[in-house]
Amino acid sequence: MKKILLSLFLLYAFSAKAQTAADLTKIENYLNNIKTLEASFVQTASNGTVSEGKLYIAKPSKIRMEYAAPTSVLIVGNGDYVVFNDKELDQITNIDYDDIPATMILANNIKIDNKNLKVTDFYKDAGITSITLEYGKNKDVGPITLVFNNQPFELKQWKIVDPQSVEVTLSLYNATEDKPLDESLFKFTKEKRSRRK
Repeated sequence: MKKILLSLFLLYAFSAKAQTAADLTKIENYLNNIKTLEASFVQTASNGTVSEGKLYIAKPSKIRMEYAAPTSVLIVGNGDYVVFNDKELDQITNIDYDDIPATMILANNIKIDNKNLKVTDFYKDAGITSITLEYGKNKDVGPITLVFNNQPFELKQWKIVDPQSVEVTLSLYNATEDKPLDESLFKFTKEKRSRRK
């Protein structure tokens, strides 16, 4: 009886491992095959703030996040660096790609190898697949959780924790993949501020 139970346990463990490996491959293939992504987003944070806007991605490494009023922020990544523009404060900050967890999804060759990218949490049910990934080399960058719809399989959400320990969740909707995007979206041009009369 013990041998039978042990055999069943080993079979279950092998099946679970094989299923997880298949899921990881599916996630890799999905992320690597996306060329462009355009979507509306709702961003919520654990400190209670809620923002909306438009997201544009062109791989490799280009991103634009336009926040709608009253949030006066524009984020543009041209492949070399990311510009964070707080229009209300008239402040521009250049950020290195290696310092932003979400830029992982902008790569052309994402490999979840448990070296450069380590799986720290995984969940799957009939509706969604969720995976939390941690950077193996850059310990200063926190983990990112990606949430996918299963039918059809598509990215619907990501979660990060910012340097101030605030959990930020970005939920996508009305997404369009592989649509040609204008290159000008990924070139930062500072808006001229209107003079008050």
